[in-house]
Order: sequence, then C-alpha cells, then structure tokens
Amino acid sequence: MRQLGIYKVWDANVRWFHWINVICVLGLTAVGVAILNDRALGISNDGKILLKTVHVYFGYVFAMNLAWRLVWAFIGSTHARWRELLPGGPGYLAALRRYVSALRGGEHPQYLGHNPVGRIAVALMLLLLLTQATTGLVLAGTDLFLPPFGSWIAKAVAAPGVDPGTLVPYAPDLYDKEAYASMRAWRAPFVRIHGYTFYALMVLAALHIAAVVVTEMRGGGNLISAMFTGKKILRVPMADEKK
Repeated sequence: MRQLGIYKVWDANVRWFHWINVICVLGLTAVGVAILNDRALGISNDGKILLKTVHVYFGYVFAMNLAWRLVWAFIGSTHARWRELLPGGPGYLAALRRYVSALRGGEHPQYLGHNPVGRIAVALMLLLLLTQATTGLVLAGTDLFLPPFGSWIAKAVAAPGVDPGTLVPYAPDLYDKEAYASMRAWRAPFVRIHGYTFYALMVLAALHIAAVVVTEMRGGGNLISAMFTGKKILRVPMADEKK
C-alpha cells in the first residue's frame, strides 16, 4: 500500500475566495431567478427595485472577491499562482495526455494542485466569473444608476433641467426619451451576455461538483475538506510532485 502524506496546498486567501464566491453565486442566483420571474411571483416595481439592489450588492462582494483572487494569482502561494491555475506551460500537453490516458485506464492520478483537466475548468470558470462581474457592473449602472458607471449613465440620460443625481429607476419623466432609448439599446448586448454567462456558469458549476465528488470517491484524497483546512491527504508520490 502506498504511503499517505499530508500536504499544505490551499492558503487562506484561496479558501476564503472559494467559499465567499460560493455564497455570492448562490445569493445572486436566488435573487436573479426571482427578478426574472417577477410577474409570475407578483412582484411590484418597488419590490423589483429592492431585489435588483440586493442583487447588485451581492455583485459588489462577488466582484471584489474575484478581483482580489486575480491579484493573489500574481503574489500568492505556489498553488494559488497563474502557472498552477491555467492550462499551458512546459510539459502541460504531455501531462494532459497522460492524465486522460490514466482515466481511460481506470486510474485516478492524484495532484497536489489542480490536475490538467481541472486547470482547463479553472480557466473557464475564471473567464465566466470575470465576464459576469463586468457585465453585472454595467447593468447596475444602466438599470439602477449605481456605481461604478451609474453617474455617467445618469448624466447621459437625464432630461434637460433634471439633476442626474436624482434619477431613479422606472421614472420615465426624469429621462430624455431619445438618450434613454439609445442607452437601453447599447445595454442590450450586456443583458444577453450576462444571461448566457449565467447559464454557462450553472453548467460548469454542476460539472465541477460532479467531478469533485467522483474524484474523491474513486481516486481517494480529500478534495472537499481540503478547501476548508487547506491540507490534502494524498498517496505519494503525486503526479505533479516536484522532484
């Protein structure tokens, strides 16, 4: 039987990012689904504004958490860095082929960090999260006139003689009709991208959860608890162990 070892892998910043991100995504999803089904749920305009405001504030936490994770990928511990997160680099394709071949053969190689397929999933996840955060901030400005873009949007659509700082949602008398219509047309692609990205994120999140569960059940290790403790319990040597 191969010897087991305990290895410190995920630092506190990585673990906090992960769980804050989970909470934010769950909160954003719950509120977002309620907003999308406002008519079926009998939600008034005031109620919809409240839901959208809550959604945006969840989004601010989500975006700041993501921004810090992207910075931490430059300055963090070994397995938090870009070179350990993203696919590519010397030997990556060979490692990917070996890993896929091992899976086909019924083996489940263990890795200190992300396995080669996991690195592809991480890259896709970060891209989708970044897209969702960026489009969400644009929508916050064009819908509720909230930061960081809300003040610019308000100045662009305020009716003559109306203080942009007094603009509120669902108040057409305060808007210049042509400017507002133009802004809404400019906003439309961001709405579509935000929606499509949401569905893509849900699919990728489901695949991520399934992969973690299957890997832990068949390959051993402790992927789930490691994201709480930062420590992995693995057979030695690991596929990515530095010689």
